Amino acid sequence: MSAPVNLTAEIVQLHAEITRLETGFYENVNSFFLCSMALIIFFMQCGFAYLEAGAVRSKNTTNILIKNLLDSCICIIGYWAIGWALAYGESGDGVNLFFGHSQFFLSGFSDYPRFFFQYVFSATAATIVSGAVAERCEFITYVTYCTVISTFIYPILTHWGWSENGWMAKGITSGIIDTKYDDFAGSGVVHLCGGSISFLAAWFMGPRIGKFPEDEDDESDEILGHSVPFTALGGFILMFGFLAFNGGSVASISHAGDGHTVALAMVNTIMSGSFAALTYLGVHYYQHGKWTLLLTINACLSGMVAACAGCNKMEPWGCIWVGTGAGLLYLACSKLMFRLKIDDPLDAFAVHAGGGFWGLMSSSIISRGGLAYALVGSIAGEENSGDRLTQAFAQLGWQMICALAIVVWSVAFIFPFFWILKKVGKLRVSEEVEINGLDVFKHGEMAYPLRAYGHGWHDFERANKVQAFSSKITVGEGRNTRIMKIHPEMSIEQLASVYDRSGNIIPMPKKSRTLFTNPAERKLSQMVYDENKM
Repeated sequence: MSAPVNLTAEIVQLHAEITRLETGFYENVNSFFLCSMALIIFFMQCGFAYLEAGAVRSKNTTNILIKNLLDSCICIIGYWAIGWALAYGESGDGVNLFFGHSQFFLSGFSDYPRFFFQYVFSATAATIVSGAVAERCEFITYVTYCTVISTFIYPILTHWGWSENGWMAKGITSGIIDTKYDDFAGSGVVHLCGGSISFLAAWFMGPRIGKFPEDEDDESDEILGHSVPFTALGGFILMFGFLAFNGGSVASISHAGDGHTVALAMVNTIMSGSFAALTYLGVHYYQHGKWTLLLTINACLSGMVAACAGCNKMEPWGCIWVGTGAGLLYLACSKLMFRLKIDDPLDAFAVHAGGGFWGLMSSSIISRGGLAYALVGSIAGEENSGDRLTQAFAQLGWQMICALAIVVWSVAFIFPFFWILKKVGKLRVSEEVEINGLDVFKHGEMAYPLRAYGHGWHDFERANKVQAFSSKITVGEGRNTRIMKIHPEMSIEQLASVYDRSGNIIPMPKKSRTLFTNPAERKLSQMVYDENKM
């Protein structure tokens, strides 16, 4: 006779197995969600690269691209070695209010999806500054500030605001007042931090040569970027990335309501950007009579930056307040930089510091339970409306204190590094390098080499048998055999002559109209042109 089955034990064991499988499934789903969102945020580095490359002159394109590349490389090493430990490492009760001091080099830590997600945020904070110092920054200066931001400044700020033990996150609790730092996706710790450092860096660096005239009666020269399509493409990529930047900050997708919060954050993000863009576009057209593309992109990004703080808990109608305010504040900050004669080629300060500050304030004004709701309740005579109004004002005050702390910490920590680099003459490139371009002098790689302007078949000339036999580069056979010419491409002076002639109605000397290196090639080119025309 078989032994009786213990059904209770079987049920308990089955329940434990189901719980284990359920836990593992949810853990994998959340990990996949974080990694997927982090990959899209990482793609924002490509957006920054295109945006900045298009906004600078062609002679500095390689320089700005390598900086965006190394942002990711430098940040991952610094954040892995020290940054994560300062941000989220466990420590003693007193010290833990300000920074952590464990899990250096990820020792004893294995939550890699969370680490990767936080790393891409760190890289975003560091890459903001490169636009403010574009076209004149020494390479060692770039390496220094990128390392310092990703390793020390940003991690400590995230500990203050996003670690449960940080002093900003703990806030103040007294009677009916209970304040906490409210910044869902980094309007303050990411963008206000990067924007503040951008202001200081641009001020230390000084304007680009020719940006501001020495004579106050003269108008400022407009230094244009070399590719509007590049800038527009970068803007579109950043808009796409911001949806994951804010939506992914939910950090999980397995709990009830997570999907709704992700979608709400994304909707509020794009709507805030849209209101900011349209507001700025309308004001700019009113002032200048032009429908600007490049500045509208910046205004849109400013609105998305402002949405970061409260996108998870404000109703879509609140985007009118957030986006419109961000667009106007971007305009004001941009004009302020111009009046102060601080050269910020990408408007990094106006976009990120202006948008970030407005986002922090808006999250405590227009979000559910914010100042706007408290004022409406007070006017309507709701019960305990006075207490709610007091709490709302206290929360707004705490946001202001935190914003000030972010600015002071970011600027104070990086200031000595910029000061030392300026004193030793390593902050900015020489005048010769700046005028001729950083690509050739610093990297030996032109983004658009003159060889790219070659004319194909006309880069070759007819050759006799002896020349064809001794040449390494030949095209064609028999009588059509050609070899590469010694000087197959136009010089810079010739290119300039062509551009000048195409837009000049005044007759020019014959020499300046020479396009090819010899008369025979010019005659051959004209024959080919006439044949194609027929």
